[in-house]
Amino acid sequence: MTAVDPKKSLDAYRAKKGEFRILEVPAMQYLMIDGAGDPNTATSYSDAVTALFPLAYTLKFESRKHFGIDTVVMPLEGLWHAPDMESFTTRRDKSEWMWTLMIMVPDHVTRVMFDDAVEAVAAKLAKKKQDSPALRSVRLETLHEGLCVQTLHVGSYDDEAPVLDYLHHRFIPDSGLGMTGLHHEIYLSDVRRVEPAKLRTILRQPVERID
Repeated sequence: MTAVDPKKSLDAYRAKKGEFRILEVPAMQYLMIDGAGDPNTATSYSDAVTALFPLAYTLKFESRKHFGIDTVVMPLEGLWHAPDMESFTTRRDKSEWMWTLMIMVPDHVTRVMFDDAVEAVAAKLAKKKQDSPALRSVRLETLHEGLCVQTLHVGSYDDEAPVLDYLHHRFIPDSGLGMTGLHHEIYLSDVRRVEPAKLRTILRQPVERID
């Protein structure tokens, strides 16, 4: 059995607090689901989270069974956007947020494996007379962000605003870059077990060179 932890091998999962780093992020495959609204209150957000993780664990066990590869289940990630990006910084209006929640899965996960995992999770829930409203809204998709800037934020999610404001309005333009893709967050800490002041979150912004 081969144990694999992409967080330890991929540069895209490395970041330091206070350091804004330009890097090239390769194409990666994710479980994805879309939604909108305040993540603290929107039912669709919690439904999305509870749909993603059972699929990720099912694919982990299938990978061990069929390929002899034991890949850790990767952290929850999110792509975030809004009609006015200031709702993430100076205005901080969560009701305007739109999101895609994601969990990265290995390249050897195929469409057939994904479809089988969805059916396996649905069958398991049906046996328990339970349901996952968002399960069949999850998709398997490749994302290639390319050139990005990222940093590590330590603290509450609500304290990200000054870091994002500096990233968007100072570091990126001062580096001769312009924002392109969606704001990306990688949640390295388990919010159920870590106090807000110690949460570790990678903040990433795809960019392009404009000078």
